[in-house]
Amino acid sequence: MDTQGQVVALLDASGSFFEPAATAFPGAGAAAWEGAALLDPGAAGPGGSWRLDFRCFAVSRPGGRWVLIDAGVGPARGPAAGWAPVPGRLPAALAEAGIAPADVESVVLTHLHEDHTGWTQDEAGRPFFPDARYLVQSAEVAALDRADPVWEWTVGPLRAAGRLHEVTGEYRPAPGITLLPTPGHTPGHQSVLVEGTAGPGGGGRGRDVLVTGDVLVHAVQLADPAVPYSHERDRAAARASREELLSLAVRRGALLATAHLTRAFVEPPGPGR
Repeated sequence: MDTQGQVVALLDASGSFFEPAATAFPGAGAAAWEGAALLDPGAAGPGGSWRLDFRCFAVSRPGGRWVLIDAGVGPARGPAAGWAPVPGRLPAALAEAGIAPADVESVVLTHLHEDHTGWTQDEAGRPFFPDARYLVQSAEVAALDRADPVWEWTVGPLRAAGRLHEVTGEYRPAPGITLLPTPGHTPGHQSVLVEGTAGPGGGGRGRDVLVTGDVLVHAVQLADPAVPYSHERDRAAARASREELLSLAVRRGALLATAHLTRAFVEPPGPGR
């Protein structure tokens, strides 16, 4: 494949969160929940539970190469096993999309949580993407406790192999792809702007896509960006990042690519909403 800029959604897993939605998103008002139900009806589970997807994205590059954004929940023995629906199916999703692990030239890690770093290794502990370099904000690595299982699973092995590339601030790993610092969910969280993409399924040529990472975890935060998430490290910073990213999406007419909504691609909120 010699196309450039196609964005492909790769579903690694789906399941229910370990907290009810009202607990995970404290203070959300009735209007925000009503808006969320319209924006992402698939997220509503029985008894107030929250259903979510765990999704990665692949961006095509010339010569059949790819940039992967996030690495999913991973295999059964990965760090996310204590709470996420493992094993993930990313290997099958990649095969269905015609992407071999060796075709991945870079993996952008939006942040170092277990459900975004799982397929840095396979079930046998081997690098799943043998030729990839991994891009992460240096602030994210600096803030990660060495007792965190992601250090042993991801950071340590990648550093030892010389494959962990720590960046600071905005960074362009390839033409048309820009890493944007969006701290708050974690100290070094980053989102990704893909310019002028072919869009989902190859349609909508020329439209930008913003891969949000966990700046946007649930549609209630799209209905009301002021709604916090209980697992944000810095709620004020997360809100500022969310509002800035959504404003950028509106200004650029960009489509949002989401990690955890049950819709991979969603429109940003319009003016006055």
